[in-house]
Amino acid sequence: MVFYDPTGDKYGLPTYPFKFAPAGLATRRQLRARNLRPGGQDVAAQILWRKGKRCAYLYRIDLAVPKRTATPAQRAAIDRALLARRTCPTCQQVQPYYIRRSLGECFDCAPGGAQ
Repeated sequence: MVFYDPTGDKYGLPTYPFKFAPAGLATRRQLRARNLRPGGQDVAAQILWRKGKRCAYLYRIDLAVPKRTATPAQRAAIDRALLARRTCPTCQQVQPYYIRRSLGECFDCAPGGAQ
């Protein structure tokens, strides 16, 4: 096993080959699947594969904290922003699609018509 270095002497961090990480460590994606986030903790280890060209950092699950959720005010602000992206500034119509920034207006108002 080329990338097996649990002490971190060779790579600076405890390093494991693909699919050989010990229990209690997880990647960001694995934490997200459990509704967790690293919460400011440092990287605990890493996984290397594809001749060292690919790397995934591992975090301790016991130090992970729950994901934050948006407040009702933040959700309302997001909804307003998304509505603004669908509203044509020329005709003030709310479109079922997001207005292209390159056009700046809906397909009906844009020069050249619908595309």
